[in-house]
Amino acid sequence: MPATTAAPDSVRDNREKMLERAMSRHNYSGDALIEVLHAAQELYGFLPPELLKKVARKLKLPPSRVYGVATFYHFFSLQPKGEHFFQVCTGTACYVAGAQELLNVLERRCAKAGCTSPDGKVSVQAARCIGSCGLAPAVIYDGRILARVTEKQLNEELDRIGVS
Repeated sequence: MPATTAAPDSVRDNREKMLERAMSRHNYSGDALIEVLHAAQELYGFLPPELLKKVARKLKLPPSRVYGVATFYHFFSLQPKGEHFFQVCTGTACYVAGAQELLNVLERRCAKAGCTSPDGKVSVQAARCIGSCGLAPAVIYDGRILARVTEKQLNEELDRIGVS
């Protein structure tokens, strides 16, 4: 029986091809920048500077425009995210309903808003508004919207995922 060997990096990591397909699907149009950045972030988890430069080159856009779009929208991240991601809405309705207290819990137990905990377990972010005012205070946790979150519920979830 032949010895097994690990697949080369080019075979294991086909993210470049998938990103190329995403850009090709939009005919490398600069008008599809946001869609391409979404695809890139979905594939890589965040948008490192080298990737932004590559997207700019492929879409024939100035790097400053690509960087500007990537930093304008809170959905995009230029830093790797933790294993779990909490985004607290700080819009008016959520703020009045207690969003700041939720953010305080996350910052006390995990990391400051915009950062990832030192162990890489949790990333915390504040959002201006996620458009779910009827659910205030709302938190997006690993892509799911949690409605009318209390400090107790948030602490219980942090306990459940092993945050000390």
